[in-house]
Formats: sequence, C-alpha cells, structure tokens
Amino acid sequence: MFRWAIIVSVWGLVAGFIGLIFFAWDLPRPEDALAATRRPSVTLLAGDGSLLSTSGDLYGETVRLRDLPAHVPAAFVAIEDRRFRDHMGLDLIGMARALVVNVTSGRVVQGGSTLTQQLAKNLFLTPERSLRRKVQEALLALWLETRFTKDELLTIYLNRVYLGAGTFGVDAAARLYFGVPARRLTPGQAAVLAGLPKAPSRLNPRVNPSAAAHRATEVLEAMVETGALSPAAAMVEAERIAFPPAPSRAAGWFADWVRDAIDDRAPATSDLVLRTTLDSRLQWAVESRLDALLAGPGRAADVSQGAVVAIDAASGAVRAMAGGRDYRTSPFNRATQARRQPGSAFKPFVYLAAIEAGARPDDLVSDAPIRLGGWSPGNGAWRTRGEITIEDALAHSVNTAAVRVLQRAGGARQAAAVATRLGLPGPFPRDASIALGTGEVTLLDLVVAYAPFANGGRRIAPFGVAEARAEGRPIAWLPPAPAPVMLPEAAEAMRRMLLATVARGTGRAAAVPGLAVAGKTGTTQDNRDAWFVGIAGGLVMGIWLGNDDATPMDGVAGGGLPARLFRDILEAARGR
Repeated sequence: MFRWAIIVSVWGLVAGFIGLIFFAWDLPRPEDALAATRRPSVTLLAGDGSLLSTSGDLYGETVRLRDLPAHVPAAFVAIEDRRFRDHMGLDLIGMARALVVNVTSGRVVQGGSTLTQQLAKNLFLTPERSLRRKVQEALLALWLETRFTKDELLTIYLNRVYLGAGTFGVDAAARLYFGVPARRLTPGQAAVLAGLPKAPSRLNPRVNPSAAAHRATEVLEAMVETGALSPAAAMVEAERIAFPPAPSRAAGWFADWVRDAIDDRAPATSDLVLRTTLDSRLQWAVESRLDALLAGPGRAADVSQGAVVAIDAASGAVRAMAGGRDYRTSPFNRATQARRQPGSAFKPFVYLAAIEAGARPDDLVSDAPIRLGGWSPGNGAWRTRGEITIEDALAHSVNTAAVRVLQRAGGARQAAAVATRLGLPGPFPRDASIALGTGEVTLLDLVVAYAPFANGGRRIAPFGVAEARAEGRPIAWLPPAPAPVMLPEAAEAMRRMLLATVARGTGRAAAVPGLAVAGKTGTTQDNRDAWFVGIAGGLVMGIWLGNDDATPMDGVAGGGLPARLFRDILEAARGR
C-alpha cells in the first residue's frame, strides 16, 4: 500500500504539473498589471461646464486610498468581499457558502469570487465563462496577492473596476453619475458605485436609476452588517439617493458633429476634454419646443420631423442643434446632413446680388406675371399690385418680383456666386428657378450664410469647441477668423429688408415682443419643406420642418409652424 501510495502521489504530481501547464501556458504577463490598454476618451462639456457626453474608455483621476472617505472602500468590501483582508486571493469559505446557497436555491444567486479575483479578471482576462478562465483567474489572483499589499490591491481595484457607461474606476464614475470627484462621495453615493460591479450595464444610473437605487440599499445593508455604517445612518443615506439629470437627450446630434470634426487635431492616444459652445438653456428650449410642436400641431399637419440650428452671428459658435425629433430612434442629423430645397429662404442671396449691382430697398419692381420660355412662376395668394418696392417684394416673398430682381442682379450665375461667397457650397441651378430656391442646401450651411446679414458683412465658419485639453494640457483649437464678404452698407440694407419680412411680411409669426427680429421664410413645392431663418439678439437660428420621405405636409408654410417655433424657442430660452 505504501508503494502504491508513492506511485499515485508521483503520478498525481505529474498530472497536476501537466494541468498547471495546460491552464497557464497562455497566461498574460502579470507584470503588466498596472499598464492600461484602452480607447482614449472624449468628454464633451456644455458651455456652462455640465456634461454632454463621453465616448471611449473614461478614466478619472488616479485615487489613493488615504485620500478617499473611509466609506468608499468599505462599501465595495462589504458587498463584494467581506473577508478581503483575511484570505490570500481565494476565499474557500466564501466559495463553500456560495455553493450551498446556489444549490439550495436551484440557481446561481451568489458568487464566490474575491476582489482580488475580480481584479485579475479586469486586468488580464475576458468575461468568458469557462473552467480554463476561472483557473487562470485563480492563479493570477494568487500572484497578485504575493506581489501587492492589501491596500495596494484595493487601490488598484478602485481605480480600474468597470462601473458602467464606459467608466473605469470610482473617480470617473463619481464624476459621470454624480458630478463630484471620488473624494466627495457620500456613503449613499459610494453604495451606488459599489453595487455596480455585479451588473454595470444593467444597474448603472444612466440606464436604470431605480435599479441602481435598489441595489444601493442592499449595499447599505451590507455596510451595516460589517459595521461600516450604523442602521440610522444607512436609513438616512438610502432616502438621500438621487441622481442628477442625464445629459440632454437631443444634444447627441451636436456631440456627434463635434466628434466628427476632431480628426487629427489632437493626439490620437490622448484623453480629450472639450468644452463646447453649446448653450444648455437654449438647447433645452430647442428640444422641448420642437418636441411639443411635432407632437401637437405638427402631427395634425402631417409633419414628422424637424431640425434646428442656432449660431452666434459674430463668431460662428454653435449654440444649439437638434438634428431631428429623437436622437435615440434616429441619429441621422437633418441639420448637417440632409440636403433639401430652401424655397424662398434662398431669396436673400438674390436680393443681395441686386443690392451689390446698385439696387436699393426702395427701388420699384413689377410683380406682374412673367414668362421665361415655357416657365412661368406663380405668386400663390399674392394679388398683383403692378409695382412694389424691392423691400416689399422680399418681405412678402413675391416670386415674379424675385425673378425680375434676379435679372437686375445679373442672372443665375451672379446669384450663385453671391451664395457661394457667403458660405453655401452649391451646386445651384443655372436658370431663373434659382431665385425660388430650387437648389439644395443643408440647414447649417443656410444658417451660416445668413450670418453676414447680422454681423456687418463677415463670413463665419461654424464651430463647436471653445476650449480643448488633452491629458489635462490645453491645446490650440481656434476656428477660422471671420472674413469680410460684403460691404457693411449692403449688410445693413439686407438686414433692413429682413426686419420688414418679420414686421409686416410672411414672417410675422416669428415676432417676439421687445426684441428686434429679422428673417426669411421658405416653402417648397407641395409644402414638402418649410423653413424659417431668423436673426435676433446676436443669434442666427434656422428651422426646417418636413418628412424624411419628402411627402407633402398639410398646408405647412415657412411663415406658419417654423416661424412660430422660432418665436416659441426664443421666448422659452428667455423665460427659463
């Protein structure tokens, strides 16, 4: 028996050695434990510093255990590994307890992994569920325990644990979910974070606030059981659990537009923090008013989509952007990507061409019918008066007068050249139909091209980043300087005529009491597109309403719902 015992022992050692080789031959280098391999993050902030969005892998500041409130590590230890300071990486008692609970429950309700095992998995391994991966996890946990002290292991864990929504570590999660650094976390907030490793995608406050709060109460109860909190303090903390509002649901279009413009302007491996030009109050007004219009009068008039862009007329800073009704269901940006006919919203470029050719707002032009070859533009409900001023022709959007103004300006080629100079990329029709806006534009390009009418004649380039930092260091991110594209006298003449459009013309619905509003309406054939581009208080704001499949709306014109929406947005932004 002794001889057989020796033989069995030898062969057992051989089998164990072979098994160890099998499980360990492709283990990653444990010396790389502190080396981070991740996607650089991009954090976008609104102009007031509030969070807009994050992308990539978001890490906060590296925290040290001594700088954190005691309840932060205590929360994680209480819910994840109460025997953390008593085991050497593997908790045999905890594993046995979890086995008994799972067998009696008939399903997996409790895990036996220690914090060290979780750290090994997070640092080195994939989430794959297999015997091979679990054995490797155990081997790496044992190595980590021999290499680092308990405080060092806990520090690494708190800086590297994944806590949902692209965040790694308690500092990044604290800033994302609560807007505070980790050193300012309350016990209740720490309990929320400690509850996330169980299911970070399902339990994080951005996805399911109620589930996150419920899980936090479980953590608080565990903290009471371990003596980290008193029952009374835990009850108070449970009642105080609250989450700041999530970032704007529609600012996703703006965030995508800013990220698409990054290109190679920053180091490819650097974490970026970009303070954007977005005005949170104006963005809120745009989102809420657009949604209300589409849900109410828009729905009754067969309008399913809309887009809004507001920019600072002097600099080109984009202050608000909505590329549709709901970013979550349709991230396509109708403000920057959709090209549609602008209708009469293109007419100001025709009239500017005439002004530059010597015309004046008080000059007269015929509004009688006109025929060019086989084409004869109509005037809708406008009744011919014979001759009207150029100012009234633009204010009332008289088509036949616009075609005659185009002829005075030098024709389609001259009007196209003016539009291009102000920022519209074209291409444009080569015939007189250009006067009625039969080319195609994006809303953003159209708004940019209106800016010179508001700022004294300077062309601007739209931009969304006011300040940029890479790895905490400021980097240059300057937009092109505004450049003169028309004489100030011409800009003033155009502003005067656009003011008349809102005061007594087709844009009357856009008027805001106590505020000088200039602008122009636009409606395309069969009411497929309705536009209003307005100037007020240093802003140029453009609005488009329509349907993605270009089906006609029910009588919606630029002077109706779009002009009303312009007014509603400004009033909401001023009154909030």
